[in-house]
Amino acid sequence: MEPSDVVIVLTTLPAGTDAGAFARSLVGEHLAACVSVSGEMRSVYRWESRVTEDAERQVIIKTTASRVQALQARLTGLHPYSVPEFIVLTAADGSADYLAWVRQSVVP
Repeated sequence: MEPSDVVIVLTTLPAGTDAGAFARSLVGEHLAACVSVSGEMRSVYRWESRVTEDAERQVIIKTTASRVQALQARLTGLHPYSVPEFIVLTAADGSADYLAWVRQSVVP
């Protein structure tokens, strides 16, 4: 197994947000190879010392480690939350063809 430079970034969006426009921006700007948006879910979290519950959608972004900084800056600018979720997970391994496609898709 060879280490991969491909990463998966997790964020959430409010259920009413135009997730398609959000995803198209990231892919169109070569910040992500693919953005997958889940159906509506309920999130329970602590915010400003209160337990809060909201309808959200999980967003899964496939990119490379070299694009993470630019992705985070753009995501922060597009995102409606003042503190958006931004979790980066390393893809330890995967299909060589898929990983190559991700790398090629995010070249500016």
